[in-house]
Amino acid sequence: MPAPTQLFFPLIRNCELSRIYGTACYCHHKHLCCSSPYIPQSRLRYTPHLAYSTFCRPKENWWQYTQGRKYASTPQKFYLTPPQVNSILKANEYSFKVPEFDGKNVSSVLGFDSNQLPANAPIEDRRSAATCLQTRGMLLGVFDGHAGCACSQAVSERLFYYIAVSLLPHETLLEIENAVESGRALLPILQWHKHPNDYFSKEASKLYFNSLRTYWQELIDLNTGESADIDVKEALINAFKRLDNDISLEAQVGDPNSFLNYLVLRVAFSGATACVAHVDGVDLHVANTGDSRAMLGVQEEDGSWSAVTLSNDHNAQNERELERLKLEHPKNEAKSVVKQDRLLGLLMPFRAFGDVKFKWSIDLQKRVIESGPDQLNDNEYTKFIPPNYYTPPYLTAEPEVTYHRLRPQDKFLVLATDGLWETMHRQDVVRIVGEYLTGMHHQQPIAVGGYKVTLGQMHGLLTERRAKMSSVFEDQNAATHLIRHAVGNNEFGTVDHERLSKMLSLPEELARMYRDDITIIVVQFNSHVIGAYQNQE
Repeated sequence: MPAPTQLFFPLIRNCELSRIYGTACYCHHKHLCCSSPYIPQSRLRYTPHLAYSTFCRPKENWWQYTQGRKYASTPQKFYLTPPQVNSILKANEYSFKVPEFDGKNVSSVLGFDSNQLPANAPIEDRRSAATCLQTRGMLLGVFDGHAGCACSQAVSERLFYYIAVSLLPHETLLEIENAVESGRALLPILQWHKHPNDYFSKEASKLYFNSLRTYWQELIDLNTGESADIDVKEALINAFKRLDNDISLEAQVGDPNSFLNYLVLRVAFSGATACVAHVDGVDLHVANTGDSRAMLGVQEEDGSWSAVTLSNDHNAQNERELERLKLEHPKNEAKSVVKQDRLLGLLMPFRAFGDVKFKWSIDLQKRVIESGPDQLNDNEYTKFIPPNYYTPPYLTAEPEVTYHRLRPQDKFLVLATDGLWETMHRQDVVRIVGEYLTGMHHQQPIAVGGYKVTLGQMHGLLTERRAKMSSVFEDQNAATHLIRHAVGNNEFGTVDHERLSKMLSLPEELARMYRDDITIIVVQFNSHVIGAYQNQE
């Protein structure tokens, strides 16, 4: 979804670029200042080949053009009002509270808040949340797309079905298959919790269903029904791998419908990372593929907050991932498999769905492209072969699964794409959410972090705190509150409305230079239920 700033500030989108430039460079993050004439490579998940990388560069004379325009008056600055800021921040927020049955809440999840803030147009992130109806538990996930949003969209629609089917007992799978055979109504598998903007592809629903049915038929054939216990970790891994395999197979087979044929190819040639949590009682599993993260918020006995990381980034900063990649390919590729901290010098995450450019053989890529629709054949991205491409596949969608047994002090879980973690430290994320959920923020002393603070600045900070105390919180959604801090925090750790306004009023062409798409889900746990589980043992 495009950033909604255009609804409030069409003038910014149409005014001279030099006037925007003069306003935008007030950013606190000087290293991200827009004096750079193009989007830094560090801001791109996928660095395209030079032959077609010019799409992310402005015109070559852009700098000369902005310097050549002269104005007699001081450049006008545009600021969003607080209601306009709130409208942008809250456009994609969603909340769900787990209902209580017979006055007794038997779920370890109280509910969750989620939100998204676009930087790309359209946004490449996706999110999903659903309750498993045939088994216990809730599924929540964030998906970060690259080279377009097609793959992240497909994974957000399909992955939870694959997981739910993987968790079903043999008898239930048989019941579902018999219902399909006889044309009877199917047992509902998932109850989705969706924002109206969370799109589902109706055109591809039959194709997706047929692939899913083939998967559960194979599970029926493999499982004789003798073993009642299902390994959640194994189910998560199998679901991730099977969906990625189906995405690849669908693209190779194609479809007689030209629209669907182009869709499945777009899904396969783009890519997406995924971070998914499955919560069942006190059992929390996190399956991660890529560089989104899961962070647990723990409240210590003294009331302070600590962060427990439940996922590992699959990128060049992870030594184990580097070693895994090198072991999977010949020694003579040791220096080329990862270059400039990217897979084959191009891709930042080392695990992802789709991205068949890093999985298929060169012959298969050429065959599919040549037989595909003209739109695909004309795309320079699809025809480009990565350098040093000798022993594919170089990329996998297999997740790394982490298990955690919930305790009463485990208060919440944050799932977020890397757009959040690039701007905030994990401890700050947990502290801000924890203080928001407990309402303890205003009782903490103001920390200035070694900065020299004038009496005027301190007065301003105290005035801001008093205003917040009188109005409680302007955010009713924990994910929105976190995004407000991620985009608007100043050097004192408080939200600066002027900075927040400037960042949100950047046009789409400049927003990507400052930050990535941000998608957040904050899951709040029920400490009483979790404590009751412990007491029963």
